[in-house]
Amino acid sequence: MDSDDQYELFRNLVRRVNIGDTLTRSASRMPEKIALIDAGRRYSYRELNSEVNQLAWSLSEYGLSRGDSLALMAGNCAEFLITYYACAKLGVICVPVNLGWKSPEISYLLKHSQAKAVVVESHLVPSLRESLDGADQISLVVVTKGLVDHFDPGSDSRTWVSLEDFSSLSASLEPEFFVDDRDPVSYLYTSGTTSAPKCVASSHLSVYLESMTVDVEMDLKASDRSVALMPLFHTAQLNGIVTPLVILGATIILLRGFNADLLLETIEKEGATHIFCLPMMYRALLDRPDIEERDFSTLRIAAYAMAPMPDGDLKRAIEVFGCGFALAFGQTEMAPVTTVFKPEFQLAYAGSVGQAAVNTQIEIMDDYGRILPWGMSGEIVYRSPHALEGYARNEEATREVFAFGWFHSGDIGHFDHDGFLWFEDRKKDVIKTGGENVASVEVEKAIYDAAYGVQEVVVIGLPHAHWGEAITAVVTKRPGADLTEDELIAILKERLSGFKAPKAVVFVDEMPRTSTGKVQKHILREQFADYYKN
Repeated sequence: MDSDDQYELFRNLVRRVNIGDTLTRSASRMPEKIALIDAGRRYSYRELNSEVNQLAWSLSEYGLSRGDSLALMAGNCAEFLITYYACAKLGVICVPVNLGWKSPEISYLLKHSQAKAVVVESHLVPSLRESLDGADQISLVVVTKGLVDHFDPGSDSRTWVSLEDFSSLSASLEPEFFVDDRDPVSYLYTSGTTSAPKCVASSHLSVYLESMTVDVEMDLKASDRSVALMPLFHTAQLNGIVTPLVILGATIILLRGFNADLLLETIEKEGATHIFCLPMMYRALLDRPDIEERDFSTLRIAAYAMAPMPDGDLKRAIEVFGCGFALAFGQTEMAPVTTVFKPEFQLAYAGSVGQAAVNTQIEIMDDYGRILPWGMSGEIVYRSPHALEGYARNEEATREVFAFGWFHSGDIGHFDHDGFLWFEDRKKDVIKTGGENVASVEVEKAIYDAAYGVQEVVVIGLPHAHWGEAITAVVTKRPGADLTEDELIAILKERLSGFKAPKAVVFVDEMPRTSTGKVQKHILREQFADYYKN
């Protein structure tokens, strides 16, 4: 390295924004504090940072460097975060794999991301092997917790190695490599329901500033102990919760998904101060027969996302948990948080998604790029340093989403006259029925408010000879609920304009979901496409 290159590296190390550095600094400030709890394993910040550094050096010695991609195929485990932060320190782009995806989707990700290496949990190796065809650029596969028993790579010429063997001989000193603030820290793939998934490139700078926004808006503290049960491969858990906590030096308690009994036990045993769940998960907790006898005295914040909670559930949850409830709203492209609905406003403005977060400017726009006044509905658009750098290898989609100098969310909403944002629907989910546009979210809210016996409802538009699209409610019932289609439609006709009331109610045992818990409306549309045919 010549003197000019050395100077640029030194200057970069002093001034840069790098997600990996946030772990380094917390380890420097509070080395013996518990950073991570994963089942029986507890890592101090010093220990976690040391393992991250060892993996970073091993990847570097293998040949990975700034701008290369590494696919990460793991659930909620320490190895996920060790890999993520190791990549960040190197300038390698981490590409988390959605574990709900099938082999063709994973294969697409491996090829499109141009990943040179994969870190995979041992029990996921069979799924990975089914997806490797055509991904010839991958030369290294690192398997966590040892190779699978009797593993035989067969004719595969790639290097297969256990994480323990791969990292054990590397130094734990801080890796110091040039990484620019605007370099991507991750590629996160959106679910493709009508086209190939889009690859969201988020920079170190965008994730760092979004994390600081969450720390401020959610009032997170270094003393917090947060239960992380949502998938780490999803931006809401990774960038919406974990990276903000690491910046502060807080404690993260990993769970592998939602289990009501385990979550309640963990809150009590670990003295959790912060949890993050989806509305349906809080409803499941409230349905536990012993919920009012549980000890929630340590809880400060119960965060939720994806959608506002039904009014009845929200009121009871606040009473039972005895802590502040806060909604974070956003999307992957915004890293993800754009609005926060704070505890003090939850009941007075129930149903809102809150107010613009720090670092975020929000407007409502029509189809011609005109900003609309408060009270009018249109597309929600953003300006913020949280925003993505672009969609990797998709210039057309990137240009489209930045039209008129704003990021276009694809969401429809409006501001009320107090500055609270109200989400109405996804553009693609607005139902066009009999010449009227109806927001599915409005009908869903009315159903929740009207009938306690409804466990969950999804409103969709289905093809209809007369109406164009017929408003249809797909419903799961609470256990033991006695509820009929005619009763529910009759109640709704008293609460909604005639054209907004469902033409039919379909009862199902369960909803199709993504691995992050989101209901897959497109599958319901396909499943019931011929419902009104006769």
